[in-house]
Amino acid sequence: MSRLLSGKRLLITGAARGLGLEFARAACAAGASVVMADILAEQVLAGARALSAEGCMAHGLSLDLADPDSIARCAHDGAQLLGGLDGLVNCGAIATGIGGVDMLALDVAVWDRVMQVNVRGSWLMTRAVVPYLKVSGAGKVVNIASDTALWGAPRLMAYVASKGALLAMTRSMARELGEYNICVNAISPGLTQVEATTYVPASRHQHYVDGRSINRPQVPEDVNGTVLYLLSDLASFVTGQNLPVNGGFVFN
Repeated sequence: MSRLLSGKRLLITGAARGLGLEFARAACAAGASVVMADILAEQVLAGARALSAEGCMAHGLSLDLADPDSIARCAHDGAQLLGGLDGLVNCGAIATGIGGVDMLALDVAVWDRVMQVNVRGSWLMTRAVVPYLKVSGAGKVVNIASDTALWGAPRLMAYVASKGALLAMTRSMARELGEYNICVNAISPGLTQVEATTYVPASRHQHYVDGRSINRPQVPEDVNGTVLYLLSDLASFVTGQNLPVNGGFVFN
């Protein structure tokens, strides 16, 4: 694993905390250089400094996925810092503070904000890095979706819809970018124990544990390996796919 991503240059959004931070840490351990981007600018810079102190090549950048100009700057600056890009992980998304409301009471402004960041932001970030992935000759895009879109989690409509759209975009992106030898895939994690899920009621966590083929809580380390694989040369003929990583809660 320490050589799986040797020489790879990666941009990871949503990397200030949670799964995004864990992906950055795992990628560095596998030999990659990373740019970590997040709207939580101070936190993502601190995370990058911490990884650098451990001997990793890591940089932090501010990123607002609701702002097309911020996205363009991030892609440009990330490529400049690393001397190019070989991979993108679209992990940045609005996930907290939007659950617990049924579809009849969901605020239109919340819906629009979630779609703007989770869907449009992921599209624009992918579009912004395509020129660099073309030069790489073996570019990889990994979209972080959610298994909520596979089983239709209730009282989470905007988030579920945004992740369903991301899965559909993954297939379309794979068709369009294949001619440049760019692979585009998605993973759909189950409910994982990170900061972003601390607000989720204990009953929902238990619902997942009880429904999994592997009956235990899911942790970030359960997800890292699949992301590293999809970013690696081992997955150079895998594209347009979605890999649920949820201990068998739902199957693809």
